[in-house]
Amino acid sequence: MIERYSFHERICHWTTAAAYLYCLATGLAFYTPHLFWLAVILGGGPTSRQWHPLLGVVFVAAVIWMHALWSKDVAIGPSDKEWLAKSEAYVTNDDAHVPPQERFNGGQKVFYWAMFWGALALFCSGALMWFPEYVPAGLRWIRPVAILVHECAALVTIGAFIVHIYMGVFVVPGSTEAMVGGRVTKRWAMTHHKLWYDRILRANK
Repeated sequence: MIERYSFHERICHWTTAAAYLYCLATGLAFYTPHLFWLAVILGGGPTSRQWHPLLGVVFVAAVIWMHALWSKDVAIGPSDKEWLAKSEAYVTNDDAHVPPQERFNGGQKVFYWAMFWGALALFCSGALMWFPEYVPAGLRWIRPVAILVHECAALVTIGAFIVHIYMGVFVVPGSTEAMVGGRVTKRWAMTHHKLWYDRILRANK
């Protein structure tokens, strides 16, 4: 077994996930009356309204913390572009035709950047809706724009989140366990992230 994620990386990941799931549930409750039962489960409308922006701040703070941990690992390079061009082989588990990857593959990096920029868009647009009294009278038109940006950013992150869960749980067994326990087998690492695995071997010699 080799270490895939450190303790701090796992805490950061699950903090980000928990904050995002709360904001997702309460945000959907506010978006349509058909899903308001989510707010009821989470303590009611006023409670959800109070905690939604606060957990949004926690989510963005955790995303920034994650960026400090992984910024070098998520830079998109030539091997990632090759992976994205052959992503069908990855989706169909045709490992023989998947280009070797670093610590994170091209799909994981696209997901990361979608969530990173989505989080910043959600935060900026959400702040304008959170404190409308501080928006100058001449800029009141910006609030409907902020609402539209907030909804579009939410849709992007929701789509990315669904794909992330599907790929991590069903397509690549062992990914979720790695984020829980922090370790993977050498065979798993060599199969899914050979460039990273080779680098780890060189560093340990």
